[in-house]
Amino acid sequence: MNRKAQTGKRIGKSRPVTKEGPKYGRTQKPSLKAGKKTDPEKKSESKEVVKRVVKTGFKLDEKIRLNRYLSNAGVCSRREADQYIETGCVTVNGILVTALGSKVSVSDEVRFNGQTLNPQNKVYLLLNKPKGFVTTTDDPQERKTVMDLVEKACPERIYPVGRLDKETTGVLLFTNDGDLAKKLTHPSFSKKKIYQVSLNKPLTKNDLLTIAKGIELEDGFIAADAINYVSEDNKHEIGIEIHSGRNRIVRRIFNHLGYEVEKLDRVVFASLTKKNVPRGKFRFLTQAEINLLKMQ
Repeated sequence: MNRKAQTGKRIGKSRPVTKEGPKYGRTQKPSLKAGKKTDPEKKSESKEVVKRVVKTGFKLDEKIRLNRYLSNAGVCSRREADQYIETGCVTVNGILVTALGSKVSVSDEVRFNGQTLNPQNKVYLLLNKPKGFVTTTDDPQERKTVMDLVEKACPERIYPVGRLDKETTGVLLFTNDGDLAKKLTHPSFSKKKIYQVSLNKPLTKNDLLTIAKGIELEDGFIAADAINYVSEDNKHEIGIEIHSGRNRIVRRIFNHLGYEVEKLDRVVFASLTKKNVPRGKFRFLTQAEINLLKMQ
């Protein structure tokens, strides 16, 4: 009788039986083609959701208030969003939502007046505005607008904060942060604005003091927060600080006293200056500048 028959065991190296056999082993990888085929439409929707997650910084399952969603999409401020929600301007996944405090996620389809919205990264951009551009997002007269100067700056929809008239130059802020935009333009917040004014004739000392004390215009009383000559040797050039956002207010102050404004340049808005930004160019704000604007 041979040795194999005597022992009942196989001679030589044994191969333990494990789950790494032909059925489960490393040599046989599961087929990538196995299972149900992906619906192309669902696959496209998944990609879109991933884009939104990356773009907004929100987590996929994170719920945010609907008014915040509208504000992030650049529609309006959060307070205004509440009004739009209550009046029936907003739908979520095809359902009309009028309850304040409602929450949505990035995977939801949110529509405002029938237009699909996407929450966006907050963008803050400073333009050194040149002459000849109107401060509006759309002009029926088809004039050049400040949007022409920043249209390729970012994929997000941004808009100017406040206005500079067509011939005024200088600091102009753009953002899609509706809450900050409203804060910076609301009269109660009194944001500092400093202008350099070039006049057609020297400003007299008496008129300078009159502007400092205040004058009565057709739309009410106005006084400069500060005013002085840029140089004692050149009294055509004036620096004036004012917080009012009334239309063409600086020009109207000097016109009221018989002066013609030949050049008007905004050199400071809130805490922002146009230092190192050439005319017609722009730059994005630093995080420190953004934080300072929000704290003011």
